[in-house]
Amino acid sequence: MTKADPEGARVGDVPLPSRSDRPVVRAVRGGQHLIAIALVTVGLIRALLTGAEPFATSVVALAMLAWYFAGMIFVESLLQRSRRVLWWVVLLAVWGLAVVVSAEFVWVAFLLWMLAGYLLGMASALVVSALVFIVVVIAPLIHHGTTNYASVLGPLIGGVFAIGIARGYLQLVREGHEREQLLDSLTRSQREAAHLQDELALAQRHAGASEERTRISRDLHDTVAQQLSSIRLLSHAAAGKAVDVNDSKALAHVGQLATESLTDVRRIIAALAPAELEAAALPDALETIVGRIRAEAAAQGSTLRADLRLEGMMPAIDTESEVALLRAAQSALANAAQHSRADRVVVTLACQDDVVRLDIVDDGVGFDVAKWEASTPTAEAGYGLGFIRSRLVQLGGGIDIVSSPGEGTTLSAHVPLRLSGEAGNQREEAL
Repeated sequence: MTKADPEGARVGDVPLPSRSDRPVVRAVRGGQHLIAIALVTVGLIRALLTGAEPFATSVVALAMLAWYFAGMIFVESLLQRSRRVLWWVVLLAVWGLAVVVSAEFVWVAFLLWMLAGYLLGMASALVVSALVFIVVVIAPLIHHGTTNYASVLGPLIGGVFAIGIARGYLQLVREGHEREQLLDSLTRSQREAAHLQDELALAQRHAGASEERTRISRDLHDTVAQQLSSIRLLSHAAAGKAVDVNDSKALAHVGQLATESLTDVRRIIAALAPAELEAAALPDALETIVGRIRAEAAAQGSTLRADLRLEGMMPAIDTESEVALLRAAQSALANAAQHSRADRVVVTLACQDDVVRLDIVDDGVGFDVAKWEASTPTAEAGYGLGFIRSRLVQLGGGIDIVSSPGEGTTLSAHVPLRLSGEAGNQREEAL
């Protein structure tokens, strides 16, 4: 049994009119009601004029109209096709009783044919209409003992016309329903297209911002950072050669200012997104630099092998954490390739217990961690591990280094998991 919704639904095989069809439907239904009243009234008047018993004739006429309009009021609101068909069958039975009272009620067959064409399938409507036609032809013979060609051809033409009207009405309702579905589909498509356009514009804005951050980082590194580095070197060299004490102090102060400014510039450069993160997530960016290490080792004839391992699903984390972890990987891989004389280095990225961890393990010569801790782990160390440790600590994470001479090196950098959406506002402000 098919359920239906209030707008543009279906009851069995019969579609209910949609909102857009209601003016047309009201006009068709109004005409159908007028036809019902007119046919019953004509049948009643002709029956009374031909001498039919007044009381019985009036009762069956009123019963037909009462049952018809009861169906229009109540059955039309029901969602079950079987009840609508049952209503039509009862109406057919009342009409049959009316025909027994007077043959003049055969006129109402036109209404029955219309309803059959609307409520029943085409095959069932034709079969039932044929039975009704037989009753229409036989009724005058039973009551009057005679008939004529008009009494046969008229109902035949009328029946075909009535079924045609009903099927045309059904097609009209179906087309209206399909049109409304199409409009709804187009409306949804327009909303989806607008949503996609908004997402595309946002992605383009983020991509443009990322590209601009990378460009600024490169420009700062190639211009201001290089110039400050030159100023520092020149001032230190000139301070050592200066004869006047005041000149020496001034040059030393200039060198100190250049060093402090260079540290600030390097901090700004490090905070900007690396080129590897411009169009890729952290795992892809790591794969890029690991692949670069492999290619450089092969070009130099080195035996170094580098691999990347991903453990579990890696969510999209905030940009600052991505940058800090990528810088840690770059520094550790550079050390492994240039200083550790390692044959194998493995980079492992994992997300566990709300912590993102990056491990870089090599089998190189190692170094004295305690000595290194005492000598270099400061933010002023530029792009070294000291600066990277400072960045990770600012993000709530840290870096652990396990190494000893001849035993290789294990570097483990970690930051708390912060999804990209959680830091979206800060990122937008930073951009």
